[in-house]
Amino acid sequence: MSTIILASTSPFRQQILRKLNLDFSVAAPDVDEQVLEHESPVELVKRLAKEKALAVAPRFPEALIIGSDQAAVLNNQILGKPHNHENAVQQLKQASGQRVEFLTGLCLHNSKTHHTQIACASFTVYFRQLSDAQIERYLRAEQPYNCAGSFKSEGLGIALFEKLEGDDPNTLIGLPLIELIRMLQNEGIEIP
Repeated sequence: MSTIILASTSPFRQQILRKLNLDFSVAAPDVDEQVLEHESPVELVKRLAKEKALAVAPRFPEALIIGSDQAAVLNNQILGKPHNHENAVQQLKQASGQRVEFLTGLCLHNSKTHHTQIACASFTVYFRQLSDAQIERYLRAEQPYNCAGSFKSEGLGIALFEKLEGDDPNTLIGLPLIELIRMLQNEGIEIP
């Protein structure tokens, strides 16, 4: 079996990938995540997923390398990571009562053959109407300042939602496993 590398230091992506019972290693990609001029959210996440996989490829010349990147989109605007409490309050106020689409770019790069597969998976979150007090309580409890959209759906963030729509709930957390399994099968790795 090929060596599998996850080009991400995200503990959430590592946790999701463990569901597949694969042996894998983690490598930190050094990639500039700035949005390019006129780049759509789909183009952004696909480009960054590929750049992350290719960034670590020279260190692993005979590996299958998984790159992933996510963007939250509200009213055609990308919601980044808030990084602090004030920005998170603003993001959740904007999202209150709205539909937010989470786009996750996925890349599987075979560094031996240079074969690269790229996809984008979508997952939609419908937010409840949130009061200022609900937003404050949530942010104080979970402090999701390093999460796109200012919430952790795998934690207390689920309480902010009216409903969820999508093919693969793992997409919302940042690693679409259904798509990844297809890509791995294309490389000859059967799961299970």
